[in-house]
Amino acid sequence: MTTELNYLRTWIGRTQAEQELVSPRLAQQLAATLDYEDVPRAGSPLPPLWHWALFPHIVSQPQVGMDGHPKRGGFLPPVPLPRRMWAGSRVRFERPLVVGSLVTRTSQIADVAAKEGRSGKLVFVRLRHELEDAEGPLLSEEQDVVYRESATTAYSAANGPTAPVESTWKRDIVPDPVLLFRYSADTFNGHRIHYDRTYAQEQEGYPALVVHGPLTATLLVDLVRRSLPGESIASFSFKAVNPLFDDAPFHLYAARAAGSNEVKLWAANPEGVLCVEAAATLTARACFPTMKPKE
Repeated sequence: MTTELNYLRTWIGRTQAEQELVSPRLAQQLAATLDYEDVPRAGSPLPPLWHWALFPHIVSQPQVGMDGHPKRGGFLPPVPLPRRMWAGSRVRFERPLVVGSLVTRTSQIADVAAKEGRSGKLVFVRLRHELEDAEGPLLSEEQDVVYRESATTAYSAANGPTAPVESTWKRDIVPDPVLLFRYSADTFNGHRIHYDRTYAQEQEGYPALVVHGPLTATLLVDLVRRSLPGESIASFSFKAVNPLFDDAPFHLYAARAAGSNEVKLWAANPEGVLCVEAAATLTARACFPTMKPKE
């Protein structure tokens, strides 16, 4: 792995710039997927983390791999391990994206590192993204992508760590294949573990369809926005700890100490196992829109 890793590390420092229009239709799709009555119209600010639906890696059908992702190579290093997942992000918000605006994203490969985990060899790729429009910076983000070996055994139920018990706010989510498909469509994510049950079970060893980590993270931010409509989010981070599946409800939690601008967030499965841990920093500055959720 040392020789391969040295080769993969030659990708560190590579950059690319992309531009995309924040379309009203995309805003409408995300509002519907996340169950909001209000839809950000042209000229309106976009809620936090909805930028994850922008800048998808779009390739023609022959360039799609067996897992539904684009084949390896190009901007991202060609890590030979077959399984890929979004492990976490750290985002700092300067201003919201505006529907109808042209946004530029400049991306850089910040690091490539190898580890040995419980499931075998792992390779972590850390990306940096900077988003801006004609008026200047919008947000900055560090994103962690992890590559893993093939599943040799069926997934065994996660038995830890245990999620915290005390919370300020809570929301229950009942995932289903339609929700997962719609979020995959919103983000142009072809990864088959989110919509192809046979593939998820037989090729990757999961018991059911896997809930997207970014979807869970977006729902956690959504819990803060629903609970504190008068405040905005200045920064947010999340880390995937254990997978969530579409065969059972899962639970979102937020905890805020009195007088603090820090909110601890987490998602847990029905057994109380921690699946996603996250944190948000609040600001009284009114940056993002207040949108009315469906009852």
